[in-house]
Amino acid sequence: MSLSKAVDARSPSNMRPSTLHLPRGQWATVFECLCAHFPAIAPAVWLERFGRGRVLDAQGRPLTLQATYREGLKVHYFREVPAETPIPFEESVLYQDEHLLVADKPHFLPVMPAGEYVEQTLQARLAKRLGNADLVPLHRIDRHTAGLVLFSTQPASRGQYQALFRLRQMDKCYEALAAALPHVQFPLLRATRLDGAEPFFRMQEVAGEANTETRIEVAQRLGEHWLYRLYPVTGKKHQLRVHLAALGAPILNDPFYPEVTDAPNAPDDYSKPLKLLARGLSFIDPLTGERRSFESRLSLL
Repeated sequence: MSLSKAVDARSPSNMRPSTLHLPRGQWATVFECLCAHFPAIAPAVWLERFGRGRVLDAQGRPLTLQATYREGLKVHYFREVPAETPIPFEESVLYQDEHLLVADKPHFLPVMPAGEYVEQTLQARLAKRLGNADLVPLHRIDRHTAGLVLFSTQPASRGQYQALFRLRQMDKCYEALAAALPHVQFPLLRATRLDGAEPFFRMQEVAGEANTETRIEVAQRLGEHWLYRLYPVTGKKHQLRVHLAALGAPILNDPFYPEVTDAPNAPDDYSKPLKLLARGLSFIDPLTGERRSFESRLSLL
């Protein structure tokens, strides 16, 4: 059985499983290894997963509790969150063909499973709706950011589309609502060096050779707040949020910049979405040679 068929048959959300190559150890079974490798997950949870066929071998076949441990063995398993809080906003599919899918992601919804989010993610929702376990995002945007996310719908052409991002051949446009900057001349190219900051989830501008670059334009002057268009050349974590905050115009409702006002695990305040939107994507299709452009239907205003 192929892994995709196994996913379709056993995963209620048609989500792709996580993969682990078993580490070196003295365990007798795969079950014992997983219990030791993931101490935060109770053995009873692994018992239940094995019993429901949620732990698979490299070929997508369910493993039993007696499956023999072997170093380097590839094991697929499905992450689950027992009481996941529903996110009350809906995504929409703007375009789909045999290679690509373009989705409009709402604020607060993660793109991929991580931490406390598994089913309440854009990837899981779309995989379940479309019945496609091969659906994989080609890039990510922050959970707090809304807008366009491009997905690969099949493995055969995935590498060609992934290369567009790696080679910076994907043109991206964002919009942000932030404080007016009448003393700054636009358009502006912000090129600085970003590095980690405290707390660990933040970034900051530091001295040194630039490793980020954003072109910033003013789209609308709306009194005390302006609507900015942002064109990132690079794609560092929180790049747009840091660049605007450093200019003196932090994005409206940003919980991390210029100062932390909410911890990462704080309950979401749905009345205060981060006013940042992935507005547009444009690229030369590597399969057809044609230019393709997509625009979000969402708005910050």
